[in-house]
Amino acid sequence: MRMHLRPEAEADIEEAARWYEQQRGGLGDEFLDEVSITLAAISDNPRLYPVVYGDTRRALVHRFPFGIYYRVEEDAIIVIAVMHGSRHPKRWQRRT
Repeated sequence: MRMHLRPEAEADIEEAARWYEQQRGGLGDEFLDEVSITLAAISDNPRLYPVVYGDTRRALVHRFPFGIYYRVEEDAIIVIAVMHGSRHPKRWQRRT
């Protein structure tokens, strides 16, 4: 099944990676690696992760306090947001 990252989700990832890189050199790349691993796991088994709102599911990113919010459609996985766990849910719910 193909995966589509909405532009907002791509921006979420880039913003977080920049922040982590500023905290420690190389940490931004580590964040990107963990996000890639999580996206691959979603692609392999999209219904593995729990539904958290309507038909939106969340997969947690290992080592980092982020969730990947996505929907499984008939022929694609749509990634809506990649957000820090402390963010208010309305921030990603508005994107659904």
